[in-house]
Amino acid sequence: MIQRTGDASGLFDPPERRQAVEGRPASDLVLQVAGRQLRPTAVFDTYWRFATARHAVYLARVAGRPGPWTMDPILIRHRFTNCYRAADRVSQFLLTEVSYAGDQRWEEVFFRTLLFKLFNRTSTWQLLAAALGEPWWDSYSFDAYDKVLSGAFATGHRLYSAAYVMPSPRLGAVRKHSNHLRLIESMMRSQTPRRVAAAADMRGAFEVLRDFPGIGDFLAYQYLIDLNYSSGLGFDEMDFVVPGPGARDGIRKCFGSAADGIEAEVIRYMADRQEEHFQRLGLEFPGLFGRRLQLIDCQNLFCEVDKYARVAHPTIAGLSGRTRIKQAYRPDPAPLTAWFPPKWGINAALNAPQAQVRLAASDSHPQLVSSTAAEQLTLG
Repeated sequence: MIQRTGDASGLFDPPERRQAVEGRPASDLVLQVAGRQLRPTAVFDTYWRFATARHAVYLARVAGRPGPWTMDPILIRHRFTNCYRAADRVSQFLLTEVSYAGDQRWEEVFFRTLLFKLFNRTSTWQLLAAALGEPWWDSYSFDAYDKVLSGAFATGHRLYSAAYVMPSPRLGAVRKHSNHLRLIESMMRSQTPRRVAAAADMRGAFEVLRDFPGIGDFLAYQYLIDLNYSSGLGFDEMDFVVPGPGARDGIRKCFGSAADGIEAEVIRYMADRQEEHFQRLGLEFPGLFGRRLQLIDCQNLFCEVDKYARVAHPTIAGLSGRTRIKQAYRPDPAPLTAWFPPKWGINAALNAPQAQVRLAASDSHPQLVSSTAAEQLTLG
């Protein structure tokens, strides 16, 4: 079910009715969201502490400091994505090697983005580029692309990322990758790039993508976020959100069944009131070089907190019933990149001297920052 957040007026208490929450634990709070009273669990406070600790790790790594970057045993043992979706390695590859590399005509950017994201695996993109050159819709050939992918598949090459479940659209081919190539063809030939760009708002663009076979609510939203990183679109990430399965699990752990059906409004609450809750818990969260957490980031954080809570809060149940964190942390020797859509206006801030000072400050005591949060997380 899609829930539009749009205008948040009327969803939350007006300023004059907000509780004085500074210093109060989650168990003492009653939050007003979409006309309901939500009583947070301990996982609600873990959400903010996790965000602070995980982001401190990211800043320390961007600053170039060798690990360990945290004393939190759960963060040390397990893999968690960054607080900001655009900071993750796959998003960084999309930004630097796909979206802003090559022909910047919108039709070509759309084609490259969907070709990359349908597989969501950098090695698959590199495989195609090595065999065929820079991917272009103008020179696209199903037979050529399918031959490369089918050959790799036959030799055991993994074509898809495990991050998302990519259902195969039923478009007549035997293999999943062949059907996804047919899907891209269908999108391009039905003027989807033009229709997405012409949409009045983010929800309208989302509905264009969702109409295609094999693309449900969650994937349509994720693909739109990726397309919106480019210069060809200008939607505000605070316009619209689609809660994914992992986020719904995390929301259930934070609020219980009282939040069922209003998950999008809950995500907006987190985005709109983030400073209030960081301050309440005495946490310093600097943002992404001045950029606040957006709806997509708060949505993703619920997914990560759901995983974290399986160890930190094993008695608080979600929806899936999962009790283990599957992915262990494995160091990646490849250097981190930190480059973001120019329209966000933060790349200059990242390279400014004052930003380097802030990075150095965050890097000087990463264990102190993270261990304080980690102690509260582990004991919370």
